[in-house]
Amino acid sequence: MWRHIAANFLTFFTVALFLLAGAVGWGTKQYRDPGPLAQAICFQVPSGASMSRVTDTLVAQGAVSNGTILRIGADYSETSGLLKAGSFLVPEAASMEQIMDIITRGGANSCGTEVIYRIGVNQLQGVVRELDPATNRFVERASFDPLSQDDPAIYTEVRTQADTRFRVVLAEGVTSWQVLNALRGISTLDADVTETPPEGSLAPASYEFTPGAPVSAILAQMTARQNDTIATAWANRQDGLPLDSPAEMLVLASIIEKETSEIDERRQVASVFVNRLRQGMRLQTDPTVIYGVTRGQGVLGRGIRQSELRDDNPWNTYVIDGLPPTPIANPGQASIAAAVNPDETDYIFFVANGTGGHTFTTNLADHNRAVAIWRRIEAERESNQ
Repeated sequence: MWRHIAANFLTFFTVALFLLAGAVGWGTKQYRDPGPLAQAICFQVPSGASMSRVTDTLVAQGAVSNGTILRIGADYSETSGLLKAGSFLVPEAASMEQIMDIITRGGANSCGTEVIYRIGVNQLQGVVRELDPATNRFVERASFDPLSQDDPAIYTEVRTQADTRFRVVLAEGVTSWQVLNALRGISTLDADVTETPPEGSLAPASYEFTPGAPVSAILAQMTARQNDTIATAWANRQDGLPLDSPAEMLVLASIIEKETSEIDERRQVASVFVNRLRQGMRLQTDPTVIYGVTRGQGVLGRGIRQSELRDDNPWNTYVIDGLPPTPIANPGQASIAAAVNPDETDYIFFVANGTGGHTFTTNLADHNRAVAIWRRIEAERESNQ
C-alpha cells in the first residue's frame, strides 16, 4: 500500500514539475516574444511611480498583453525596482523584456517634447518640437527669437510638462560674448553671470538643462568640455609645429573655424597658416580683422574697409606678425584637431571658389588668378540679385 502511495506521489510530483516547467517556459516566452503594439508610443513613467502602476498603464495603452507576466518577469530579472522617471519611446511590437530595459536603463528622455535654444553666429533661435512616435521624427510646433520676441503660447504650455526636455545647442564659431548674451536672454535660465568667459573657452555642443538652472552651470559644462578637447588635441599634436602652447593652438583653431565651414578643408586651411608661420609670413586673414573691429560683440554686417585693414590693433593679422593674442571665436573639435594635425602641403594662399569651398595655391601668381575668378563670381551674383 505504502509503495502504491509513494508511486502515486512520485507520479504526481513529476507531472507537477513538468507542468511548472512548461508554465515557466511559456511565461518566459511571453516575456521575450514581440508584444501587441501596432505602432510605437511615447510612454511616460511618472516620478515615484510603482511597478504596479506602470504595469497597469502599459496594459491600458496596449503595450503589454499580460500584466502578471510582466510583473513576474521584472521581479525575476530584478528590474522592477529600477524604474526611471521620464518619457520613453517604446517601439512597435516591443517585448516585455525590451520595455523593461527601456524604462529602467536611464539616461535622457527619448520621447516627448523638446525646447531647443540654438546659439548661432547670426541669431539665437528657440524651437519647440515634439517627437511623433509613429515616424520617430520630431515635428516643429513653434520657432521664435528669445531676444526679441515673447515666449510663444505653446512654450508656456509645455514648460511644466514632466516629459519636456530643454537643451542649448552651441554652434561652432560663436564668440563668448554672443554665447553669454544668448544664455542671458533665455527666460527659463537664471542669468547669474555678467562677465564674458575667455574667448575660445566654450565647447560647441549640445547641453541639456532643467528650467531655472543658472547660466553659470551651463558655462561650466562648456568650459570643462573644451578643456578636455584642448588637452586631448595638444597631447596628440604633430611634431615640429610652430605652436608653443595649447593657448596658441586654440588661437589658430579659432581662425580655421572662421575661415571655412567645410570639415574636409580644415586641415588644408591649417596647413596654409602653419606654412605661413614657419616662413615668417603674416597670416593676413579677414576674420581676425573683423574681430579687431567688433571684439566679438556681434556681427560686422558689411565688408571690411581699407582703413580697417590698416588699423594697428592686436588682432589685425595684416599688420601684426604671427598669431593674435586671443582666439577670435569658440572653435569646435574638428578645427582644434586640424590646428595640431594639418595636412602636409606647400600651400600659402587660399580664396573662396564659389562653391562653399576654397582654391588653394602655392604662389602669388596662381593666387591672383584664383582671386580674379572669385571676383567674377561675386560680380555675377550681385548682378543677378
